[in-house]
Amino acid sequence: MVSGGLAGVLAALLLAPLALVMLAASPSGAAPLCLAQADKTACVTGTVGSRTNPVEDADVQLLDENGEEVEVQTTEADGKFAFQVTEPGTYFIKLDNDTLPEGMEQLPPTNASQLGPEDSLKVEVRLGRTVVPDLEVRSVDYEAGGESKSDQLLRGVFNGLKLGLLLALASLGLSLIYGTTGLSNFAHAELVTLGGVVAFFLVSTEHYGLNLWLGIFLTTLICAGLGFVQDLVLWKPLRRRGLGLTQMMIVTIGLSLALQYAFQYSIGGSQVKVTLKSFSTDNIGPVAVTSISWAAMGIAVVMIAAVGFVLLRTRLGQATRAVSDNPALALASGIDVDRIIRIVWTVAGGLAGLAGVLYALSVSNGIRWDTGMQILLLLFAAVTLGGLGTAFGALIGSLIIGLVVELSGPLGAPGDLKYAVALGILIILLLFRPQGLLGRAGRVG
Repeated sequence: MVSGGLAGVLAALLLAPLALVMLAASPSGAAPLCLAQADKTACVTGTVGSRTNPVEDADVQLLDENGEEVEVQTTEADGKFAFQVTEPGTYFIKLDNDTLPEGMEQLPPTNASQLGPEDSLKVEVRLGRTVVPDLEVRSVDYEAGGESKSDQLLRGVFNGLKLGLLLALASLGLSLIYGTTGLSNFAHAELVTLGGVVAFFLVSTEHYGLNLWLGIFLTTLICAGLGFVQDLVLWKPLRRRGLGLTQMMIVTIGLSLALQYAFQYSIGGSQVKVTLKSFSTDNIGPVAVTSISWAAMGIAVVMIAAVGFVLLRTRLGQATRAVSDNPALALASGIDVDRIIRIVWTVAGGLAGLAGVLYALSVSNGIRWDTGMQILLLLFAAVTLGGLGTAFGALIGSLIIGLVVELSGPLGAPGDLKYAVALGILIILLLFRPQGLLGRAGRVG
């Protein structure tokens, strides 16, 4: 019933990003200041501030594991620093706050394990690898530098829409999996991390060094293939054995932990960048937007629209919705339920992997082994807020969560509590509408 649509749908989902990114501007910028060589040297490099707002004349220190100074660099107009080391081990990066512009301070790391002595950042260095510590800065208060509240809100709206679209790209698969199988997949966010990690190995100059857009395309293919294999070797056998949803959910938690530590083993405990190249920037009022951010948002819109079209206008979509509504009746109607579920797992893996590499490029400025764990609650919040099992609900919920996260700071919430604000709003809404915004109320009894 759906065999004719399978090849076309997968081709559309996997080729759409490649077609779109080929239209985007190619990354430009100077070559990296430091190149890591296998078994010889490693690089500790990054930018003070951000790619759109670099900080000039800031002193950055490289300290060894004993806290002894190894080297000091002063940033140029691009805010970049690059230390080359010949010995692996633990190092610390320290930013001299006295050299920052007046009214600015270093943004504390999101992970407490990164914090070293005297507000330094701990980095684990391996030969042949490039480590990219985060040295972002922020205003001491929201009015520092003469920035108005309206400028902050406009920037928050744009960043919220960007974050919401990428969360929607990842949460669509999570919602489809729940709708067709009833399973809450706690390992889904690790596929987001996998997308960034795979792209890092494919694109980074110390590994395969592929073109960025080709790397994005291959990453999507690899993650989609993993989703296919995951259902083939794990979830289908467990369904056949009649394993309950609670037991399968526990399996997803174990799989999530296993993947996290596999990522930590492969890329280390520090953040790594998919690419060290710079991208052109457009200034729209107070909002500075890089070309990769435009491309990421465009790809997300195209992919979300493609999924919506498939669900509403194709026989495959009708079959998927039938399985979601009543698997037993769908099976009795001649629909191959196992095949539909496998297609859902495949598409979900591809979408999550694509979201991961775009998130690493345009939002987090890199990928860490625990990136998925950090956004897992946001994904579940988006799916729950929109309505469990509804793909369009996941889109609406993701946009709301993205806007709340990015606007909570300008509206007065401490930066470290922005995720808590989003989850608090979710709890309040569910008290009044337990089924979510687009979900259907269930009958009890």
